[in-house]
Amino acid sequence: MFEGALMHYLYLASDGCITLAEMMLKYKRLGPSQSYYEAIDTLGEYGIIPREFAYDFAKIASFRNFLAHDYEKIDKRIICEEALAKLDDIHGYLNYIESSL
Repeated sequence: MFEGALMHYLYLASDGCITLAEMMLKYKRLGPSQSYYEAIDTLGEYGIIPREFAYDFAKIASFRNFLAHDYEKIDKRIICEEALAKLDDIHGYLNYIESSL
């Protein structure tokens, strides 16, 4: 029961990061992206978030897709450990976005 809720919240967090990237592209008039990964990567190209950080953080798009489409194959323990280890990255991402506004 709690595992399903946790997977849903992880999906929402990753999807929210992507949506925020797409909104920033629109706000900064940088045009639409072709993929979720590209949305975050483009923020790095234009200096909205550090380029190196963007390249690594854009992997959250794959994580989101995995949660959305391959949820039956998920080892919930591993996913939780990895996601919890990356919470600081999400916090950093939000700080970079806030600083660019």
